[in-house]
Amino acid sequence: MTMTQRCGWCGDDPLYVDYHDTEWGVPVRDDATLFEFLMLEGAQAGLSWITVLRKREGYRRLFAGFDAVKVAKFTDAQLEKRLEDPGIVRNRLKVFGARTNARAFLETQAAFGSFSHYLWNFVDGKPIQNRWKRLQQVPATTPLSDTISKDMKRRGFTFVGSTIIYAHMQATGMVNDHTLDCFRHSECAQLGTSP
Repeated sequence: MTMTQRCGWCGDDPLYVDYHDTEWGVPVRDDATLFEFLMLEGAQAGLSWITVLRKREGYRRLFAGFDAVKVAKFTDAQLEKRLEDPGIVRNRLKVFGARTNARAFLETQAAFGSFSHYLWNFVDGKPIQNRWKRLQQVPATTPLSDTISKDMKRRGFTFVGSTIIYAHMQATGMVNDHTLDCFRHSECAQLGTSP
């Protein structure tokens, strides 16, 4: 029996393995999914990604299924109530930042026709195909994530530092950072050939 070779970061937690095998690095062009990842990446700041993955359903339940229009309308009282629920990361700045980001997301969406169009413009609509041999080669930030981060901050987003943006780019397939020995590298490379 041959072992399936995966990126070293995903370990053997079934939730992490499933995320690695089915989502990470797959090009996302759907605005609702891009907003979901933006919310989750912001929540992850300073924590491990597996922590946030385990709370994903809590976020879905408490943040209107990641509906940006609804999240943008949350009142202070509604956000305070969410801070009481252990189903999410109970950090006041992050919880209130979700509303801030929903509003900035909708403004950006209106300005560009879609948030997807705004984001994918930074890579001319095609995923960057990296060819890392080892996990240690994969960067935490790049000059491009710096640029996107600065632009998003200018547009009113919060929790969009360069590291978070690069993680978002990896998660949504703007960049293929599966290592060459991972079975998903070639699969994601194929997915990136057509918008």
